[in-house]
Amino acid sequence: MARKQGSHSDITGPKVQAAALRLFAQHGFAAVSMRQIASEVGVQAGALYNYTPDKQTLLFELLRTHMEALLKAWDSIERPIDPLAALKCFTEFHIAYHSDRPDQVFISYMELRNLSAENFAQIQALRRGYEQILEDILHAGHDSGLMNVPDIRVTSMALIALLTGLNNWFRESGRLSLADIQGQYWLMVRGAVAAVDQT
Repeated sequence: MARKQGSHSDITGPKVQAAALRLFAQHGFAAVSMRQIASEVGVQAGALYNYTPDKQTLLFELLRTHMEALLKAWDSIERPIDPLAALKCFTEFHIAYHSDRPDQVFISYMELRNLSAENFAQIQALRRGYEQILEDILHAGHDSGLMNVPDIRVTSMALIALLTGLNNWFRESGRLSLADIQGQYWLMVRGAVAAVDQT
């Protein structure tokens, strides 16, 4: 089937992913059809298969792209060596990065169950890589005596849940700015690891 005039893969492909992201976040993966995605993009339903083989692949690509971009963004910033400074950096980075991507965050947690076993394993490996970043910081802090973290794994998962939960309620038009929130969340994170005051 010929592509619609002006519908090039480098233009329509991203539009397909953007439409799928919006619809999956609004209605849930199971409730969205390929026909709905095609309608959102403005192409015939059959033409959608020029850009993706199926809905499962669309979901997988959205989750993979999100996690790979997250890891790349972390690698691109200057990161302190001191464990406490590194933990503060991670806290502020996680909040800032995810606050701009509520739909990606939502489907990353709510739609994992709809991945095939093979796709789930790949996304889980990427997620584990991100979790390991925080675990390494906590290990360094605990080993240096700057933090008291009896169970590194439990603490890291709890902190990520705390930071990611911000997306459920924070609004830029609200009483506090993102910088204010980062500051308050850092105090909570610092308290959670019983950080030793070095001042």
